[in-house]
Amino acid sequence: MLTINGITVRLGGRDIISRASVAVPPRARVGLVGRNGAGKSTLVKAIIGEIEPDEGAIEMPRRTRLGYLAQEAPAGSATPFETVLAADVERTQLLAEAETCTDPDRLGDVHDRLLAIDAYSADARAARILIGLGFDEAMQGSPLDSFSGGWRMRVALASLLFSAPDVLLLDEPSNHLDLEATLWLENFLKAYPGTLLLISHERDLLNNVADHIVHLHAGKLTLYPGGYDSFERQRNERLAQQAAARAAQEAQADRLRDYIARNSARASTAKQAQSRAKMLAKMQPIAAVVEDPSLSFDFPDPEELRPPLITLDLASVGYAPGKPVLQRLNLRIDPDDRIALLGRNGNGKTTLARLLAAQLAPMDGAMTATGKMQVGYFTQYQVEEIADGGTPLELMTRAMEGKSPAAIRAQLGRFGFSGNRATAQVGTLSGGERARLALALVTRDAPHMLVLDEPTNHLDIDAREALVQALNAYKGAVILISHDRHMAELVADRLVLVDDGTAKPFDGSIEDYIDFILGRNQPKTESGSSDTPAKGGAQQDRKTRAAARETYKALQKAQGLAEKRVAKLQAELAQIDRAMFEPGSAAPEFAKLTMSDLSQRRSKVAQALEEAELAWLEAGEALESAS
Repeated sequence: MLTINGITVRLGGRDIISRASVAVPPRARVGLVGRNGAGKSTLVKAIIGEIEPDEGAIEMPRRTRLGYLAQEAPAGSATPFETVLAADVERTQLLAEAETCTDPDRLGDVHDRLLAIDAYSADARAARILIGLGFDEAMQGSPLDSFSGGWRMRVALASLLFSAPDVLLLDEPSNHLDLEATLWLENFLKAYPGTLLLISHERDLLNNVADHIVHLHAGKLTLYPGGYDSFERQRNERLAQQAAARAAQEAQADRLRDYIARNSARASTAKQAQSRAKMLAKMQPIAAVVEDPSLSFDFPDPEELRPPLITLDLASVGYAPGKPVLQRLNLRIDPDDRIALLGRNGNGKTTLARLLAAQLAPMDGAMTATGKMQVGYFTQYQVEEIADGGTPLELMTRAMEGKSPAAIRAQLGRFGFSGNRATAQVGTLSGGERARLALALVTRDAPHMLVLDEPTNHLDIDAREALVQALNAYKGAVILISHDRHMAELVADRLVLVDDGTAKPFDGSIEDYIDFILGRNQPKTESGSSDTPAKGGAQQDRKTRAAARETYKALQKAQGLAEKRVAKLQAELAQIDRAMFEPGSAAPEFAKLTMSDLSQRRSKVAQALEEAELAWLEAGEALESAS
């Protein structure tokens, strides 16, 4: 059992963790969650001994082997396969000793231990882990220096999993993984025999792996049974109880203050008033439930353009002349499209995104784009490339040269940089704040299409939910690359599979794609059939199949439009509620409305939402019947 007893960790004179305690059950799979900057990584460093707590203690059984995914990627001339095998230090030492040992008794002990740790199946286990993380046979034998940082971080993860420590500590292990590798990791961790402590902002990963959630908030640790959805439900109930208790306490305090004010001056009631004053002074205030007002995404709406925004006709794209990465691309993008690009890392998703963002020109075929179209292109590397010097206000002023100070402030405010946050030094911003700043910069011209390549890597779960709402309220097209299944499922209404040197529509849901990855389904192409043609047998009538496809597509589009309307109305309702109950963080559109106007608008939106949800359910039933 891992036990944390009243630890306090101070950094820079500030309490990051304050008298926090929690007991992790043996062999539990625990998700460690909290807002960006809450101190999750600090806690893990304290557990592994990299940081000494200022107070308290961390206890675990003697000889417990800890495994932690280091932030530094391995490098050198060794291969991934060799690096993973070398991670089991005991096995390496025992094998070396078995070659040189001359003492028969000791040699017997060495071989017994090698059998106990399953040393002779190590090659197969190492290869299986590397294959699961995306390394084919050729990649397993290539030197580490030939891989990018992301792939070398996969080697670090593979090495840690192979070493099989008693307590496995993982800090955002899926950041460098595609969806396929994330699914493999998920299944691996579900069967892990030791104790697991997992820092992750991926809702699906936490729901499918964790059996407990530890929440780090305001320096304290709270253990919840179940996965993330269960934690969120329990926490919301606790917050509701806290808010109710605070309201009751404030009402009681108001009554005491009123009594004291009315009765202090009269001799007959002075003692009672004095007693109530002491009671009021001893009352321990219940903390208010405070939401972070800086948790904000609000994309500016573009001017309307006629569809289509982009058309690809047998286009090819790549980096070296005569060597296209993707070819035979046929794709149409309309202003209201929400498209998720699926496929393994290295198959060309980013290449297609760069083509759509006009960062690459087609090598062959045709690409037609509306002349007035603006594209906002976001990549995870932009977050890391934001210069530490300067402030968000200075960066945005340079990017929006010629715009008024009010317009510049408004754009920053859309993404939570108002007041002092706009003039904070960029070097002091968290990864999530940098991601919001990068999104503010790429959307400053109100683009007609957003191309987002892994936008969630630096965002916590609350920020990801806010981003989903903002994307659903955005009135332009969205092209999304993300290994976050929850985000892709809620945002995208069209899926495109990038595979085998081209890109084709995938007719199905994210769940269908997961079934395909896990071998429970076959990839569907534009025709709606499997990639493998049927051999023999009578051919179905082509006209009947074409008509069925058109009917299905029409129903699918109707459902997508209905779902999109529900999401937009939900987002608008959330913005109205924020304006009513948290005016300081209200969107500009609602901040200027009176409470009466907000109440009337909320009533209309709630009615429209009810009708939209009914239409969405009917569309879903029609689609299910057609399928």
